[in-house]
Amino acid sequence: MAQTVYERIGGFSAVRRIVSDLYDRLCENERLAQHFHGISMPQLIDHQTKFVSSLLGGPASITDEQLERAHKRLNLGDGDFEEMIAVFREVLEDADLPKGDVDHVEHEMRKRKPYVVSRRA
Repeated sequence: MAQTVYERIGGFSAVRRIVSDLYDRLCENERLAQHFHGISMPQLIDHQTKFVSSLLGGPASITDEQLERAHKRLNLGDGDFEEMIAVFREVLEDADLPKGDVDHVEHEMRKRKPYVVSRRA
């Protein structure tokens, strides 16, 4: 049986490092940092590690409804989503994930865009 991306990159601890790096960068991003004021970053990183693990074929599971509920109050627009995707790709590339794996993660994220973006242009 073929290994999942989650297994190939080293499981939960590797995903946790990637997600921590992602949020370090998002919190420094001029466009996106505002969305993290007053947020418990350890708790967010924990939730996002589970979410990203599920995207990579890991054991965690986050429903579309949970994703929508978590993001609705943020009033995120298409531009915010695209900026997050660009930062996430950069993080994954810097973690030396193969291009096919980076593309897979982006594809999985884009499938969930309707549950993250609540403000349409």
